[in-house]
Amino acid sequence: MNAPLYNRDILALAVATADYLPFADARHRVSKRAPLCGSAIILDLDTDAAGHVSRVGMHVEACALGQASAALLARHAPGLGLAEIRGARAAIADWFAGAGDLPDWPGFDLLAPARDYPARHGAILLPFDAAIAALEDQAAAA
Repeated sequence: MNAPLYNRDILALAVATADYLPFADARHRVSKRAPLCGSAIILDLDTDAAGHVSRVGMHVEACALGQASAALLARHAPGLGLAEIRGARAAIADWFAGAGDLPDWPGFDLLAPARDYPARHGAILLPFDAAIAALEDQAAAA
């Protein structure tokens, strides 16, 4: 791939995590760390009565790619449930492994240059892993 790994669009997404600050009254709070790169996220998530994401807040300590992925998750997860987030995460992992097409997640095409950098994959998947954990927690509590 000839596209630069870090570009203006990715950096703009990375700073967009500031639009999704943690909130003290979160129904679900999950902390996750990517073992390979050390990226970390604290994800606050609220759900509606049907178990769909209604609000997302976060604190992200990751490279710009991990932060961009977190911003994309926060923007597009509201209204989705556990199955949809799991499906998106699986599609991203398959695509990273060369076993699928570019994931159908809004804005994810901006992260396409990262496919050639396996050391960054954990940071990109981390927000989805945290959301899955929070939604599983919500399902177990129901």
